[in-house]
Amino acid sequence: MLDEYLAEYIEAAGIAGDRDLPLFRAALPDRSLSGEPLKQTHVFRMIRRRAAHVDIAPDRICCHSFRATGITLYLRSGGDLATAQTIAGHASINTTRQFYDHTDNAVLKSEIERIRI
Repeated sequence: MLDEYLAEYIEAAGIAGDRDLPLFRAALPDRSLSGEPLKQTHVFRMIRRRAAHVDIAPDRICCHSFRATGITLYLRSGGDLATAQTIAGHASINTTRQFYDHTDNAVLKSEIERIRI
């Protein structure tokens, strides 16, 4: 389903033929998209607004939460730690284990699905 949303976004954003443009770009005052990537601070604010909208405490989520969740879900689905290390780009497998192997922390799918983007 995510791949369908991304394909639709890429087409609507007019970046399907240009891999050099950033995937997520800043909006101009007329609501068209610029060639500049979104600033991290703006992404952070958007995530916090969405989290507040679904009653998730703003201090419990950040941009990096999506990375951690993706790697954790990969590991929970039977993925191995060495591959997760490669996906994350970590030099040490211990970094992956320490920060992303949250397989023992139950994350409820229904809570994640409450976030509407």
